[in-house]
Amino acid sequence: MKLGAHVSAAGGLDKAIDRAESIGAETIQIFASSPRVWSSKEPAEENILAFREKSSTANILPVFLHAPYLVNMGGDKELLEKSIETLVYHLKIGEKVGATGVIFHLGSHKGVGFEAVLGQAASALKQVLLQSPSDVWLIIENSAGMGSHVGASFKEIGQIISEVDSDQVMVCLDTQHCLASGYNLADAGGITEAMDEFDREIGLSRLVVVHANDSKTPLGSGVDRHENIGEGHLGINGFE
Repeated sequence: MKLGAHVSAAGGLDKAIDRAESIGAETIQIFASSPRVWSSKEPAEENILAFREKSSTANILPVFLHAPYLVNMGGDKELLEKSIETLVYHLKIGEKVGATGVIFHLGSHKGVGFEAVLGQAASALKQVLLQSPSDVWLIIENSAGMGSHVGASFKEIGQIISEVDSDQVMVCLDTQHCLASGYNLADAGGITEAMDEFDREIGLSRLVVVHANDSKTPLGSGVDRHENIGEGHLGINGFE
């Protein structure tokens, strides 16, 4: 297991490696574009080459990209098309920079319920994979359950993965999102129960990234609010 952090790529992709080295990161996650807008400018070839060279030399690998927060597999036609286009773009950029995978959120079912958008989400992800490189993982991150968000439970994520039926689809587990959605990772027994469920519904072989965040909000809050490790409701005991 390698330990790292999300680092800024401001000023050029390769600057992310400099920042990672300065904090002793062994692996990193970056945004390849602004996480809050659809539009994106492809990195210059020299920046891509510099990034790959620096990450290899510093042995800061694997590298993960995080897709914009606007992606929504449960949205209307226009939103869905933009989401597919954005994920394809990021998977292609991921291949260019040597990233292992692209992490993304499934979005919201807009109040119609998970079952109503399951087929749409699976179909959209199949389209993404058909248009993308096959050597970069598409990584679903569990949600905190806020509002009508999809993927707060391992069962929902497992159902989508089963429908997509591709070895290219993996999972990122965010510890804060887990606690907020009702998985008690602050307790040893709760951790065992949660990971048994993960293995049953998804399969531990698909767990490739952990976002290790403490939580500003309590168990089952449904609210996505991160806290520094040891300062929230997970606490040092939970992380130990």
